[in-house]
Amino acid sequence: MELHDVWFVLIAVLWTGYFFLEGFDFGVGILTKLLARDRAERRVLINTIGPVWDGNEVWLLTAGGATFAAFPDWYATLFSGFYLPLLAILVCLIVRGVAFEYRAKRPEENWQRNWETAIFWTSLLPAFLWGVAFGNIVRGVKIDQHFEYVGSFWDLLNPYALLGGLVTLTLFTFHGAVFTALKTVGDIRGRARQLALRAGLVAAVLAVGFLLWTQADSGDGKSLIALVVAVLALVGALTANQLGREGWAFSLSGLTIVAAVAMLFLSLFPNVMPSTLNGAWSLTVSNASSSPYTLKIMTWLAVIATPLVVLYQGWTYWVFRKRIGTQHIAEAAH
Repeated sequence: MELHDVWFVLIAVLWTGYFFLEGFDFGVGILTKLLARDRAERRVLINTIGPVWDGNEVWLLTAGGATFAAFPDWYATLFSGFYLPLLAILVCLIVRGVAFEYRAKRPEENWQRNWETAIFWTSLLPAFLWGVAFGNIVRGVKIDQHFEYVGSFWDLLNPYALLGGLVTLTLFTFHGAVFTALKTVGDIRGRARQLALRAGLVAAVLAVGFLLWTQADSGDGKSLIALVVAVLALVGALTANQLGREGWAFSLSGLTIVAAVAMLFLSLFPNVMPSTLNGAWSLTVSNASSSPYTLKIMTWLAVIATPLVVLYQGWTYWVFRKRIGTQHIAEAAH
């Protein structure tokens, strides 16, 4: 296996980790409006992800940085062609981080409600836009012979990509609801399981349609296996959720996301951005990659740094593993 193939796999792993972790993170942010009934419950939801949300975004930064270093042509075409949606995601992530930090700075109800509204919208929009972006990457876009994007913003809003956005939105909401049930106690825990069932059923219908569409367009035997794993994992997550086995439900909902993202990358390889104008103009792992020397240096750095990051983040989740409920929220925070 060539180094550029290795780095394609590593970037796929980074994006998979990001969607697994930030998926429930976005989902909980969406649930602040769909599930929480009062300020105390919204505070409970925010506290479940409060210690980890910023660590989850490290995976995005690493994935973006790895793409820039390992596949500079892919990075350039992607960020120039998808400028508006990626800018919207960036603004949402900035505002979302500010909202988490500033919500509790003042006790006034209007102040906290406004920041909670910001958390909702800046969780919902990226959850949708990431699906649209990756839908377009897998489907292909208008790339010319100079490997430059020559389409328009409206070309990105095609049926396949929009369906991909709905899939990530509903799947992340389901993932977040299952995580909420795993991390809370009391009435909110039971309602989270009920909402997870509804969100999961909607996500199942949309995801099966989207993945079958992907398989029909660009899939092979390996992507078909990933599709089957994703569907079975989602069915298992719904079943475990109904049985009250929240740990299994969360693990299986995470496996659903992992398998679905893996299927997209398997369908994409060896391309990194297919051209819909001419297949010969597609960006591939070979023509979009950096020099072998650069990839070799990056590989050694990744071997040293990646385990440390994973261990530290795992330790963070272990420290904040206990469930919380409204009884753990100080009265002043209400």
